[in-house]
Order: sequence, then C-alpha cells, then structure tokens
Amino acid sequence: MKQTLRQNDLEAYLDEALPAEEMAEIERRIRLDPSLLQQLAAINARRDSGVHTLSEIWRRRRASCPDRRDWSAYLLGTLDEAARQYMELHLREVGCRFCRANLHDLQVQSEEGEAAGETRRRRYFETSVGRLRRR
Repeated sequence: MKQTLRQNDLEAYLDEALPAEEMAEIERRIRLDPSLLQQLAAINARRDSGVHTLSEIWRRRRASCPDRRDWSAYLLGTLDEAARQYMELHLREVGCRFCRANLHDLQVQSEEGEAAGETRRRRYFETSVGRLRRR
C-alpha cells in the first residue's frame, strides 16, 4: 500500500472502487489515524454540497469499464487482440470489482445455460423413445 493516501485514494475508497485488499488496508489505516476519518468526512461534505471533480465523476460512472456485451465477447474469445489486452489490464491492474463481478456473473450464467441445455436434450430424447418409426 502507498505510504501517503491521496484524496483520489479516499474517494475511490468511498466509491468502493478499489480491490478488496486495498479497501481493507485503507480501513485499517482509518482506524489508526483519526485525521483520515476527518478527510473522509470533508470529501462527503463536498459531495453533499454538489461539488465533484472530473476524476470522481469518471470513477463513479465507471467510464473505463467495458460493458456486459464486451465481457460476453471476451468470454467467447471474439474480441480483437487490443480489446482483449485492455480488458485483461482492467481486471489485473485496475482490479475493478464491478467488472470482476460482471464477468463472474456471465460465467455462471454460461455454465447454467450449458447445464440446462444438456437437461433439455436428455428430456427430448427420453420423451421420444418409442415414438420414432422403424424402417
């Protein structure tokens, strides 16, 4: 973790936009340093008054996050190399929890869909046994 926490780090903490281990480290440091709690209160007061920075808006709107269609294409392996590399960088370096959750959800849906398809095929076969004509 960084020695000094910047305002951007604290804003990302408030937005829950950091990897889990960084969130935990900031929480630990907040408990040890009351001045960090005061900084968080000041950020919240500024936000409540309607003043926002460009980086804060960018982070809150998750402007750098790929959408679900992009994550679906990533899972299918249909992206071009540059897009695939960007998405892997986004997961690995940015550690975006929202995109990790999105990707995980799509993976689970895909696995459930495959299992449902297999069940459907088995039922079709079972219900058609004895109904097919013999030649």
